[in-house]
Amino acid sequence: MAAISCHCSPIASDKVLHSSSLSFSSGLNLLRPASGNKFSGISVSSPACFPALRLRVSCQTSSATSPPASAAYVRAKSELKDFLHISDFDKATILKILERAVEVKALLKSGERTYLPFKGKTMAMIFAKPSMRTRVSFESGFSLLGGHAIYLGPDDIQMGKREETRDVARVLSCYNDIIMARVFAHQDILDLAKHASVPVVNGLTDYNHPCQIMADVLTIIEHIGQLEGTKVIYVGDGNNIVHSWLLMASVIPFHFVCACPKGFEPDEKTVEKARQAGISKIEITNDPKEAVRGADVVYSDVWASMGQKEEAAHRRKVFQGFQVDGNLMKLAGSKAHFMHCLPAERGVEVTDEVIEAPNSIVFPQAENRMHAQNAIMLHLLGN
Repeated sequence: MAAISCHCSPIASDKVLHSSSLSFSSGLNLLRPASGNKFSGISVSSPACFPALRLRVSCQTSSATSPPASAAYVRAKSELKDFLHISDFDKATILKILERAVEVKALLKSGERTYLPFKGKTMAMIFAKPSMRTRVSFESGFSLLGGHAIYLGPDDIQMGKREETRDVARVLSCYNDIIMARVFAHQDILDLAKHASVPVVNGLTDYNHPCQIMADVLTIIEHIGQLEGTKVIYVGDGNNIVHSWLLMASVIPFHFVCACPKGFEPDEKTVEKARQAGISKIEITNDPKEAVRGADVVYSDVWASMGQKEEAAHRRKVFQGFQVDGNLMKLAGSKAHFMHCLPAERGVEVTDEVIEAPNSIVFPQAENRMHAQNAIMLHLLGN
């Protein structure tokens, strides 16, 4: 009889799992961006079977902005068990995950359906906060690569209320190969990861949203050619999306500006962490018109997130002047792309004119949630 393995662990473990380095033999590539720019570290050779598919992404690194590079440091940063914050990983690992996203997206776009690295694996998806994109992108992506995802809604677990997080983590680790959680309190995802013996993916917390920003960077690579050296302007509330952009800016160098009303700035410690990394230029301002000048990307999000809807009327008054409309995009310039993590409140933080414009890349951005997350899970599961 075949051996049955169980991930269940009687005690929590904070040790990282040593997974093998990623390799992908298909050699598939995406079409190279029209700009011809390169993004660092990502280079996929053109195969005979798909000669037209090619994307080389290149990003220069300098010793002045690189983190410590001891063998133990590099190994620890690349072999973490969980995906909780972008800044938990070094630049090389983030780029490797993005490279994998490029490859597997090309494979799925080609119609290939025999690459099934998740075959025989299950994923538990915990949703304290409901979401269309997060559920469908994780469930569809895991299924397309051969796995089975189990949806656990707000009333299925009531993690921390009906059952302690540490118990939920241990039980789900017995049944599943990986856990994804979309929760309110950031401490919940930290506790889940601490006590789970299988990888845990942060599908969103009130503090950060790392999977979204990985998808955003993949989209910027495809449409601009690179992230490094670009100017990304976020207009709106200094929320979890901003925190994840700041954490990305502590890993890969680019110019990040958050334009928000006074009193709605991002977490000061996160801003300071990004600045102290010495990797990127970080600005926090209350003037969106000045901020967007020369932008490569203008990014927006809802003014009142889930759990803040009782503040919506007040926020609409405070955020006057922070709507991304045609006039603001003109100030940004003709090269600026518009991005939004969705769902959007059209006519509030962004106008129809902007979200439907030719330089809006909102829906490719939404699609890339699945491809970025597939790559993250492949990395964590050692495929």
